Amino acid sequence: MATTVLLWVLAVALILVGLAGLLLPALPGPPLLFGGLLLAAWAEDFAYIGTLTLVALGLMALLMYLLDFAATAFGARRFGATRRAMIGAALGTVVGLFLGLPGVLVGPFVGAVIGELSTRRDLRTAGRAGVGATFGLVLGAAAKLALAFAMIGIFIVARFV
Repeated sequence: MATTVLLWVLAVALILVGLAGLLLPALPGPPLLFGGLLLAAWAEDFAYIGTLTLVALGLMALLMYLLDFAATAFGARRFGATRRAMIGAALGTVVGLFLGLPGVLVGPFVGAVIGELSTRRDLRTAGRAGVGATFGLVLGAAAKLALAFAMIGIFIVARFV
């Protein structure tokens, strides 16, 4: 009984950290979320959550990575960002974490603009790249969150229904 409670507490902690990791680039959100759901299933000796459900959840976690890259690439391509702008957006996101919510919102844009300007482009083109990179990162985060809540929903339905 005590072991089951401890496993559930650890599972919920992993799920919460995994959700945070979907927005914070320093944490691997999808594997942590999947690990938390797997641990929750294990806490009850897989009595309610079967192999098919776990495979589906694992594929959804993998899909989160693919969607993140696809959304970022879409935003970059749509607005003409270069590879340096994308690297700048990622670095801007990391630096922005240390500056609170405004940094998280503005960091990718500033990083992409600086990255684009490093290729000797004009400020207007760099600004468009910043908007595109930021749009792609936001689109990717929204897709990851949607998949994460779908994963949690599937788990809940499989466990309690």
